[in-house]
Amino acid sequence: MRRKTSQRTAIELVLQEVNRPMGVEEILNHSRKIVTSLNQATVYRNLKLLVESGWLRQIHHPVLGTLYERTGKGHHHHFHCRVCGRVFDLPGCALNEDKAAPEGFVVEDHEIYLVGVCPSCPG
Repeated sequence: MRRKTSQRTAIELVLQEVNRPMGVEEILNHSRKIVTSLNQATVYRNLKLLVESGWLRQIHHPVLGTLYERTGKGHHHHFHCRVCGRVFDLPGCALNEDKAAPEGFVVEDHEIYLVGVCPSCPG
């Protein structure tokens, strides 16, 4: 990876502190509290570097598009609050892949999104 910059440090800090999947705009808004001159192009460039280095991974949400989360959390799924729009990690996996797919199908990966209202929002 290239040299460490204050912009990348701010992005890493935000992703560590928030500790849930985030989109580019949310990362930009939080990171600007640390580095006010940060712009969207710089965020995209640094997210690309962090994904390439293995520090981050992309997840593809069916409504929100590409989100970013730290690696090393093990297999898990996500909860999308329809009120505040935030996405949260759900621990573990209750899906039995052997029984989920019809006979003859080979499951290589899966992602489950639950949708509802988080405890911080009035439901």
